[in-house]
Amino acid sequence: MPTDTHSGTDAKRPGDMAASLPRHAGQRLALTRSGALSFAMALTLSAGAMTPASAQNPDPAAGPVPVSERGSSGGPAAGQTGQDPRGEQTRPVAPQPLEDPASANAFSAAPSDPTASASPDASRTAPMSAIDWLDTPTAATGAGQTAPGGNLHGQTLQGLPGTVLLEPPVTGSARLPEITVTPLEELVPPIGLVSPASTGLPVDLWRGSDPSVIATQLASVSVDHWPAMQSLLFTLLLSESRPPVSDQGEVITARLDRLMQLGAPDPAQALAEQADPTSSPALFRRWFDATLLTGDEQIACATLNQMPHLAPDYAARIFCAARLGDWPTAAVLLEAANGLGLMTRRDLALLDRFLNPDFYEEAAPLPAPANPTPLVFRLYEAIGERQPTSNLPRAFAAADLRDVAGWKAQLEAAERLTRIGALNPNHLLGLYTNRKPAASGAVWDRVAALQQFETALQTGSAEAVAKTLPTVWAAMQQARIETAFADLFADQLAQIPLQGDAADLAWRIRLLAPRYETASHSLPQQTDSAVFWASIAQGLPDMARATTGRDQAIAAGFADGARPPATVQRMLDSGQLGEAILRAMTLFARGAQGNLGDLTGALTTFRSVGLEDTARRAALQLMILGRQSTL
Repeated sequence: MPTDTHSGTDAKRPGDMAASLPRHAGQRLALTRSGALSFAMALTLSAGAMTPASAQNPDPAAGPVPVSERGSSGGPAAGQTGQDPRGEQTRPVAPQPLEDPASANAFSAAPSDPTASASPDASRTAPMSAIDWLDTPTAATGAGQTAPGGNLHGQTLQGLPGTVLLEPPVTGSARLPEITVTPLEELVPPIGLVSPASTGLPVDLWRGSDPSVIATQLASVSVDHWPAMQSLLFTLLLSESRPPVSDQGEVITARLDRLMQLGAPDPAQALAEQADPTSSPALFRRWFDATLLTGDEQIACATLNQMPHLAPDYAARIFCAARLGDWPTAAVLLEAANGLGLMTRRDLALLDRFLNPDFYEEAAPLPAPANPTPLVFRLYEAIGERQPTSNLPRAFAAADLRDVAGWKAQLEAAERLTRIGALNPNHLLGLYTNRKPAASGAVWDRVAALQQFETALQTGSAEAVAKTLPTVWAAMQQARIETAFADLFADQLAQIPLQGDAADLAWRIRLLAPRYETASHSLPQQTDSAVFWASIAQGLPDMARATTGRDQAIAAGFADGARPPATVQRMLDSGQLGEAILRAMTLFARGAQGNLGDLTGALTTFRSVGLEDTARRAALQLMILGRQSTL
């Protein structure tokens, strides 16, 4: 017997419609609203093949038999016995109310001859379906139509959707398909200080590239003379990005090293902290060096005290022990290093003076180090023998921005860092206007010129501005910080009604500022160079005004339909966006040296990847500043 799906027993449900089916139909099927498709097929076939006598109305003129007399499913009434077509007696059927009394007529007898034609009352005598769409003709198989291929007995299947029963086979054979299993690569979280929403660069910037190639390009790309390239490089270094899948820490260490080389230990420290400096000795060493130059070594020393295995050398452990106030441990470590020969004589002498300053009050200064590490630089500073940073790597200049350095050292360090784009121009302006110059010559002349120009600008006098502008511009050119000056004063210059050469100079300064496109619409004079510069600022080069080979190469880079070089295009097609940008930066450096084909290729590449602003500013800087790049 079938199992009752609701009660979990094997008892036959009262009023089960399957009771009216003949035994040779196969089995009794439970009637539910979500009945299986097999039940619908069986019901249709059995109704056409044979109809129990008990399900027929013996007297059509007398009307339908009441439910109370014939049972809930068209079989014997409650408490009665019925016979199947073979004459066998069936068990009494308990009464069960119908959900819809009208549906009882759906089980009226069908003609016993399956080949007989349908009568006008076929819709009333057809078997009731528990599935709504079985009674609804469709476009594929309408009422009275036979589905292609028919059913098992060639009978009519009314209302069966072709998408269910007539669906084509999904496979041509019974063979199991071949399955390829590839393990998923674990993606490391992106590391960076600026979100992709701000930079416009995707997180998978380095996808598909060789980590060693990326590390080499980050270390070697030249940006010394072009602020647009400097800004782009800082964007690449600081943008949130995920290293290539095969990377073993090469890309993040290359990013940190280039930040330090550019003179940006503060961003390097923050970036190293995001990358977890305790994950490897290499990352910790870079983080430790950055904190020594920013003055935050206390944090790194506390970490080193807990994880001494990360120490770059014994000198770092001795310095940190003393920095945290544990002088006995520092002294013991120094004696151990001396006895085991783990340190050079210079480092031993330097640390000895650091730990025992009273013993060396009258001693001669130590020789100046030729190539000091950040730790050696800080140790010299701690014993009162601070070293000048002008001949040291650019990262050491950041240490001069602290209050421990004099004003002149701060000014020179600020100019040096601004020149490479590592310092905000407002910081430089604050130092320039901090006090009156103490002397004349070199940096003092630049301070005096800028202070005089700023005073003239504040008065709003066109005559005063015209008088001081050429002097301060010459001073900024001498320091090679013209773009920083333009960022600071371009908007104010636009409000001054200048005439003649002063107006022309002010307009060129405005073209170097972020609002270069606005300035391009107010030319002071209609010379070929001015009109061409304005057209580049607007991204619509005027080829007729391109009078030199360099101007023509720049215009070609902005031409419609221009495409990047083939090697760069292949990188872009492979999704190697970061590598393609670095390659374009190298091409620009070569183009600034005179290779006009590379210049065109670089500008085209920048524009093709959405760096339109970079392309325009780089071209304007190349034409206005006119400096020669070095690789």
